[in-house]
Amino acid sequence: MKKILICMGSSCFARENRENLHVIEDFLKSHGIQDSVKIEGSLCLGQCHQGPNIIINGNSYHEVRREELPEILRKELIEL
Repeated sequence: MKKILICMGSSCFARENRENLHVIEDFLKSHGIQDSVKIEGSLCLGQCHQGPNIIINGNSYHEVRREELPEILRKELIEL
């Protein structure tokens, strides 16, 4: 199963990961893959200065903005 770890520490959460979570959920639902991808939250990934941080299938992404997130998700979850 594919896995998304999204930092929900106060810094990342305030910097856009709250919105990124909605983008992720909408993407999974619209592509019909919500049952094959596990989303987990983390209190802190220890890289607050590079946030918002997301790890998808073991690949770290930093300073993730909602505008670029669909392309990242497509690359990690669809174009395998």
